[in-house]
Amino acid sequence: MQLITEFADLDRKNLSPADINVGDAVTPMDIALTHTLVASTAIASMDFMPVHHDKDYAQAQFAPDAFLNILSTNGYISRFVTDWAGPEAWVKKINVKLGVPAVPHQTLKFTGEVLSKTENGDECDIEVSVAAANDSGNHATGTAVITLPL
Repeated sequence: MQLITEFADLDRKNLSPADINVGDAVTPMDIALTHTLVASTAIASMDFMPVHHDKDYAQAQFAPDAFLNILSTNGYISRFVTDWAGPEAWVKKINVKLGVPAVPHQTLKFTGEVLSKTENGDECDIEVSVAAANDSGNHATGTAVITLPL
C-alpha cells in the first residue's frame, strides 16, 4: 500500500509541445548505483553476463566493478525523457554511444537539451540530447526522440 501512495503523490504533469522550445533543458535526473541495482536490472533484462553481477569476474576483465548493462542504460534514458515530458510521452528512438562503465557507489547523472521539434500530423516529435555521466566521465551520450500528442 505504501508504494501505491508514493506513486499517487508524484506530480506527473504532461508537457505540451507548445511548452517546449529548442534549447530548453531537460530536467536532470540522478540515479545512485548500488550492486543490487546493477545486478537486478541485468537480471530483469535477462542479461546473465557475469560482468553485470560478479565484481571479481568484472575486475578480471579489467573493469573497476560489476557494471550496468546497455539495456538498463536505455531504460534509464527512457525514464529520464518521459519523467521530464510526462506520461503521454512515447519514446520513439534512442541512439547513444557508451563510454565509461556505470558502476556501484557512483551516481549516474542524466542531463539533456531539446535539439529539435517537428510536427507530424497529430503528434510532435521532440529530439533531445542525452548525457549520462559519473565520476569517471560520460557513460552514455547521444539523442532520444519522443513524441507527444498535439
